[in-house]
Amino acid sequence: MIQAKKYSDVLEFLRERPRRWLVTGAAGFIGSNLVETLLRNGQQVVGLDNFSTGYQRNLDQVRDLVGGRWQNFSFMAGDIVDLAACRLACKGVDIVLHQAALGSVPRSIEDPLTSHHSNVTGFVNMLLAARDEKARFVYAASSSTYGDHPGLPKVEDIIGRPLSPYAVTKYANELYADVFARCYGIETIGLRYFNIFGPRQDPDGAYAAVIPKWIAAMIRKQDVAINGDGETSRDFCYVQNAVQANILSAVTQENAALNQVYNVAVGERTTLNELFEAQRQLLAVRFPYLDQIRPRFEAFRPGDVRHSQADISKAQNLLGYTPTHRMHEGLSEAMSWYVTNLVQ
Repeated sequence: MIQAKKYSDVLEFLRERPRRWLVTGAAGFIGSNLVETLLRNGQQVVGLDNFSTGYQRNLDQVRDLVGGRWQNFSFMAGDIVDLAACRLACKGVDIVLHQAALGSVPRSIEDPLTSHHSNVTGFVNMLLAARDEKARFVYAASSSTYGDHPGLPKVEDIIGRPLSPYAVTKYANELYADVFARCYGIETIGLRYFNIFGPRQDPDGAYAAVIPKWIAAMIRKQDVAINGDGETSRDFCYVQNAVQANILSAVTQENAALNQVYNVAVGERTTLNELFEAQRQLLAVRFPYLDQIRPRFEAFRPGDVRHSQADISKAQNLLGYTPTHRMHEGLSEAMSWYVTNLVQ
């Protein structure tokens, strides 16, 4: 079995031998967390974003957190559906961390064409630009690729039929990355994210993720709506675990680890009812009125998978991925950010 390097060793290696990175979707949730970690560890970083789902305030928070190392960051406003913008952003970079996409199953059902343009056309544009720069290409894949396959935990090489246009676009990404690796020799790694959460995740809007959306509702004394009976389960994964997986993928020198797809999760399941209670208990310490609140149950949402849980052994064995935060630990760490930024 391959002996993968520890994450702490990889960060030390990068500090000694800095690289030039491109983070697409840099003003978004995961993208801004990647930018922050890379800058803290002495890297040169280019950010690309069109602000369709990202925010300048996320970059402003990173700037305030990293201090003088902000000088190692350069930002380019641009859209990945524009090939010229992709090529310009990729100039001189060693590694691309491609996070830019239009997420959300419901959004893709309502507007499949826009999701396709961003998630497929934009993805191929970025592959072309990275190929021409001979840059390694690490990209955000999705657990939605598992579709209707009922098996748990989810194993990378066993998938079902997609349940939404969004899932189709993310599976198409994996197929394109594999073909580009075979045809052009580009090094690619896909990371199938399972319900990532943490600081700078947008709580507002029609397609907000459940954790920040519920926390915002509780703080603002609004109803918390659960789709279905609350027994739907997910493998909730703190954002620092996802950051770790990206960086390990970016620098691995093991040939067997390249041109693969990996689950990025914790390997545990939490029901929506359990999630609600965990959030309520953490917040009730500061907001006593939450002692008595209960959620409102609504209809199941079209395109949603009933249960999701990852097998993370492949990432552990080939990349050295070791989650540092389980769901409760991640919630506890992120809660101060949620409270500070969501109290209105």
